[in-house]
Amino acid sequence: MIASLSAKAGLLIAATLVATALPASASPAPGRPDVQRVLDRAVATKIAPGIVTEIRDGSSRWFGSAGVSDTRTGRERHQNERFRIGSASKAFTATVVLKLAAEGRLSLDDTLDRWLPGLFDGTAYEPGKITVRQLLNQTSGLYAYTNDESFFERGVGEEWFKHRYDTYTPEQLVRIALEHPPTGGPGERFTYSNTNYILAAMIVERATGRTFAQELNRTVIRPLNLAGTSLPATDPTIRGPHPVHYSVLFSSAPQPEIHDATEMNQSFAWAAGGMLSTTTDLNRFFSALLGGRLLPAAQLREMLTTVPTDGSGWIPGTRYGLGIFEQKLPCGVTVWGNAGATYGSWSYAMGTRDGRHRVASQVNGDWAPLSVFTDVLSAEFCPPASR
Repeated sequence: MIASLSAKAGLLIAATLVATALPASASPAPGRPDVQRVLDRAVATKIAPGIVTEIRDGSSRWFGSAGVSDTRTGRERHQNERFRIGSASKAFTATVVLKLAAEGRLSLDDTLDRWLPGLFDGTAYEPGKITVRQLLNQTSGLYAYTNDESFFERGVGEEWFKHRYDTYTPEQLVRIALEHPPTGGPGERFTYSNTNYILAAMIVERATGRTFAQELNRTVIRPLNLAGTSLPATDPTIRGPHPVHYSVLFSSAPQPEIHDATEMNQSFAWAAGGMLSTTTDLNRFFSALLGGRLLPAAQLREMLTTVPTDGSGWIPGTRYGLGIFEQKLPCGVTVWGNAGATYGSWSYAMGTRDGRHRVASQVNGDWAPLSVFTDVLSAEFCPPASR
């Protein structure tokens, strides 16, 4: 199972492109011909059944699409579709934690033993040395439960169909991780782990006495009126308009079979990667966040204080903050945001540091390479001569 840009998800990203006949994409939309060409090329080369990109630049808006939401009916992609955003959820989770820090409900320097006493008893971990900040910037040294062999195997091929409706509690996910030794000392280095964000959301619940979903709604979703954004918990359906989520279920075959993975219980990802959203909502969220309309200046500075990801096997050219990362494009321009991969969906939401110029994209096929998003971002942010 996946909901992160982890080493295991890298197998999915690198899967062979599938030679499936798809309907021709729509003609280029006016205003962003270079971006539209990237979208059309992605569908023409079978990178994905369909792709959408929404751009917000100050007060102007642009939406482009190519391909289809449903290969059986030929239904085209459109602007208000909801989709699974995978690890882009982490930006929302970090925002909730930082909002509580601003309210004095917790501190980024709090250690795990303060909020989760007894959870680590009998393990190789030292909860008195791991801070909330280290959870959010992925330097805690906590093992990623998604890398546990038996857990991972339940999400591959036919096993996925047997387990697609399984429900996991946060405690179960953490216990899987704690069966493994640390990947490093607290604060030592960046190692991507969904376990960090499961624990962060558990701390939110301890600090507030409310569910994480309630705090997410209170601090982010309702204030921004994100009508297409939710954390569905154990509900396996996507309510409202949405594309079919096509997955190869981690197949390594030269011509892997494609499956409809739209319906599944994502409690296995929860606050680390289980959210739904839209391109409009992602742009609105990151614009407000980076524009200083969700967090006070002190907490936003903490969020944007990054650590290197070099040598971790994560996205090249990046540094990771608290639920948000910066990425240097091939032309040298730096963009900020987050991204996510899960079964049948890749999403990428990046833009300028001030939040005014945002690009949110999604493909409804999980074999798409990372380069398709880099190409979209380069077409929008890089001078033509540098592409």
